[in-house]
Amino acid sequence: MKPAPMKSATMPSLRVAPELRQAAESVLHDGESLSSFMEQTLRDEVNRRRMQAEFVVRGLAAREDAKRTGVYYSQEESLARIDAVLAAHKPDTR
Repeated sequence: MKPAPMKSATMPSLRVAPELRQAAESVLHDGESLSSFMEQTLRDEVNRRRMQAEFVVRGLAAREDAKRTGVYYSQEESLARIDAVLAAHKPDTR
């Protein structure tokens, strides 16, 4: 048996200064409604906050791991590792 489709829910009305509404309307893409823009913006912010919270959890875990093992990395070592990861994912531009 298939699960029933999720019903949509409404969000509270949002009161903003006329200038903010005009600014939002001025950046809409062709065929995009203010409502769809607001929904996508909300989705993006929820995702950003989740990723931020996960980042903090990973950072705190890394701190505890460093305290437990006594292994710490210098700024230079950390940046070199990040550069290596970025280089490995850089598209070939030949």
